[in-house]
Amino acid sequence: MNFPSINAALARALAARDYLEPTAVQSAVLQPDAEGRDLLVSAQTGSGKTVAFGAAMSATLLGDDEAFPVRSGAPLALIIAPTRELAMQVHAELSWLYAQAGAKIVSCVGGMDARGERRMLANGCHIVVGTPGRLRDHMERGGLDITALKVVVLDEADEMLDLGFREDLEFMLDATPKDRRTLLFSATIPREIADLAKRYQRDALRIDTLVRNQAHEDIEYRAIRVGGHEIERAVVNTLRFFDARATLVFCATRDGVRQLHASLQKRGFDAVALSGELSQEERTYALQALRDGRARICVATDVAARGLDLPDLGLVIHADLPTNKETLTHRSGRTGRAGKKGICVLLVPHPKRRRAELLLASANIRAIWSGPPTAGEIRVLDQERLLADPILTVAASEDELDLGRKLLERSSADEVAAALIRLYRARLPEAQDLADFTPMAERREEVRSYKNTERAAPVVREKHARPENTTWFSLNVGRHGNADPKWILPLICRLGNVTKADIGAIRIFDTETKFELAWDSVSSFLASVHESGETEVQFERTTPANSAPRPQGKWAANRIEGAVTPRAFQKPGARPYVKPAFSKPAGAKPYNAAKPKRAKG
Repeated sequence: MNFPSINAALARALAARDYLEPTAVQSAVLQPDAEGRDLLVSAQTGSGKTVAFGAAMSATLLGDDEAFPVRSGAPLALIIAPTRELAMQVHAELSWLYAQAGAKIVSCVGGMDARGERRMLANGCHIVVGTPGRLRDHMERGGLDITALKVVVLDEADEMLDLGFREDLEFMLDATPKDRRTLLFSATIPREIADLAKRYQRDALRIDTLVRNQAHEDIEYRAIRVGGHEIERAVVNTLRFFDARATLVFCATRDGVRQLHASLQKRGFDAVALSGELSQEERTYALQALRDGRARICVATDVAARGLDLPDLGLVIHADLPTNKETLTHRSGRTGRAGKKGICVLLVPHPKRRRAELLLASANIRAIWSGPPTAGEIRVLDQERLLADPILTVAASEDELDLGRKLLERSSADEVAAALIRLYRARLPEAQDLADFTPMAERREEVRSYKNTERAAPVVREKHARPENTTWFSLNVGRHGNADPKWILPLICRLGNVTKADIGAIRIFDTETKFELAWDSVSSFLASVHESGETEVQFERTTPANSAPRPQGKWAANRIEGAVTPRAFQKPGARPYVKPAFSKPAGAKPYNAAKPKRAKG
């Protein structure tokens, strides 16, 4: 083991957990010049900060001893964390780290039984871990004796200030002994944290292990373009495409968590929710289900998932875009931890693309942009996963072989294999058909060259019965934009909230596409397109596809049949309103500027 200057009891605990090499922050806090000093530490998310401050404070708490006194009194160390989940996580980490030293560790967090916590504090302990509000409550009620404190640790200090805990922190720090060590750990050191450190630390050693302007190397970033109304469906396809052992999906609000969690469960996903409105018991159950493998997806808000360290978390999905680069960093940092690789996916509605690009640029992250995973791509991966499933190679028991022989007596091998495939597919949530909002200039397919002249386009889709009464719409993409009915038809249906039965012929021209739409669907179609917020794809009422070419000239727009259609919501068969071109009335006399008008009266 290469951990420098560490207590022997902690060294044995680390070796038992296969901690052979310290991370950058762990090595930095154990250097000789850091021993016994206050520390102001900034380190990357997932870099092992809990073990770092646990090891750093061991010399102050234990000295040369390998164990704490059997009889414990007032606590010697106080660790303050911003959220209940992080506090419980720190409690669990310190419990195994100090197990061989005989440490008695008590957690004090909101949502748990406060009377039970007071009883444990009264019985004595060595280390206390808790959230600011609950710790202050115990102090004010006399349940937490801080007179013997040797070390105070502020974990995720920037988050505690963001959550409004400044007053609670200052109250506790003012009450603790002046000769204590203060270890302040934060992902970033903004001015507020620097001011806090200056006020409550003495000659603090500044340790910065962050690599500036460099993204997390163990995280692969993907940015997926989706329709604003297709976020939920895009989450489904992303989950199915990557098929991670554990996934964290972030929403901006509690309502968003509730809605997406219910939808995923309805679709057959093993999902749990994590938000501030849940009780501590529910939140603990959700996290344990994810750790045990009983659930594979956790839908959470930013606050609830702050600082979580989940094993085998291979995928993070931003269903709602982060508000800033710090939130992006903290969300994404839930994966790619402890040297493991992870994938981070941002779902980007088209109106928010510029915002996403600025967000990624501010964090110096280069993401791979693409359209959403298609149902066809997911089906191909499903086949590969089935063929690679370990169940096909595991040695069968005699009972299983006997049952297999009986099945083959009744059915052919092909029939048994087909039944196996049906059983495999039955447990998979259905992949969704999504429109690809990739800008036309970025489409992978090669744009075919056509003549510049407009040509009559063939009818590419009239396989079903056409609607009886229709009107024509145009779409601002044609052959030159690689228009294809394979993606145009789903696009029309999704943005306009219509079905295939509402659409008649589709004709593709060089620079536009025209399609028929059932007359009784026009109002809902226009309303749905407006609500989608889509700006790149534009729909307009137009002339029938087989009409004469549009005239050119200054007043051409006024001479196009149906071009100005504010009164176009007419009964089927009615003649469209045509705004006449500006012209003088027939028989009007020419105006003679030289001849003055006669004055009236």
